[in-house]
Amino acid sequence: MMKKKTNRRGGKRVGAGRKTKVNELALVEQLTVYDKLAQDKLVELMNEGNMKALQLFYAYRYGKPRETKDVKIINEQPLFEINYDDVVEDILSDDIDD
Repeated sequence: MMKKKTNRRGGKRVGAGRKTKVNELALVEQLTVYDKLAQDKLVELMNEGNMKALQLFYAYRYGKPRETKDVKIINEQPLFEINYDDVVEDILSDDIDD
């Protein structure tokens, strides 16, 4: 007889999953009342050399900046150029010589 599985980490349960966008927006709205206080404290911490506090506040308040990539599209240059007029002329001259 098999033992009953006692691991309860998987599956549906209360509180599982990602929170809704409404909850995230409500949290952001609650944080806005602390903007001035946080900015004052951040200036104080920056003057002390603590940049981590600044990064943390702006990451939560405004979101992380979107990563950008500099993409250059370079036209490919052929290794050699083929003059098709010369190729046709060579083929035709080979046919005549035969």
